[in-house]
Amino acid sequence: MKRSAGTIIVILIAALIVLSMSLFVVDQRRNAIVFRFGEVVSIKKDPGLYFKVPLLDNVRYFDVRILTIDTAEPERFLTSEKKNVLVDLFVKWRITDVRQYFVSVAGDEGRAQTRLLQTINDGLRAEFGNRTVHDVVSGERDKIMELMRARANDDAGKIGVEVIDVRVKRVDLPQEVSESVYRRMDAERKRVANELRSTGSAESEKIRADADRQREVILAEAYRDAERAKGEGDARATAIYSRAYGENAEFYAFYRSLEAYKGAFKNRSDVLVLDPSSDFFRYLKSGGRPAKPAK
Repeated sequence: MKRSAGTIIVILIAALIVLSMSLFVVDQRRNAIVFRFGEVVSIKKDPGLYFKVPLLDNVRYFDVRILTIDTAEPERFLTSEKKNVLVDLFVKWRITDVRQYFVSVAGDEGRAQTRLLQTINDGLRAEFGNRTVHDVVSGERDKIMELMRARANDDAGKIGVEVIDVRVKRVDLPQEVSESVYRRMDAERKRVANELRSTGSAESEKIRADADRQREVILAEAYRDAERAKGEGDARATAIYSRAYGENAEFYAFYRSLEAYKGAFKNRSDVLVLDPSSDFFRYLKSGGRPAKPAK
């Protein structure tokens, strides 16, 4: 009885081992190829639990998510101007046909990346050779990337993969070329700056000369108007004086004497040496009344 129980346990354990060797799981991130004696038996693309023949079949998994190729070092390309540029790029790709992928590159991701990069680099070399530095940097950059994606995708289909996107991260000039370009740009900017300074200086002199001319014109016109107003004022004053003198000569003489006194005795320190009988004191001696002039 004990021997039969032990036998049953051994059989159950063996059955479990065989069962575990017969089952495999495929998740949504991967596809699987079932091989038997090195030949492809079946391909499992849908997620789930599958069976295989123990000891005869083996399973290999392939990641079907979007993968990235990011170049470690920039590639050097030659433009139509015979100038070298350094291009740093990345590629997004994924496996679409697992069977073809295995047949073409033996399922080796490194070989697949090498082939894709070779195709893309050949295409970029041809496209850059037909364009200037300005075109590859900004002018037609998007157009070049779309052409590269389409061309690389055509070749990628032959190995069972799809190129989703090709992007240039950076386009630089080599160090020796960058220094030469920088010196040329610096000289050009200095030339433009000097030209702008010269133009500004000429404009400032022109503005200053025009302002000085306008100033002289304004001062001349102001002086002319002032002299005209002064002449008109003097003429009106003279006319008033004449009219006043004509109406009352004695009062006019008295008023003029007061103005003379005011001007003569403006300060306390003023000193006049005059003859007491002088006409200057005529109205002072008469108390403001008209007096006959001394004979």
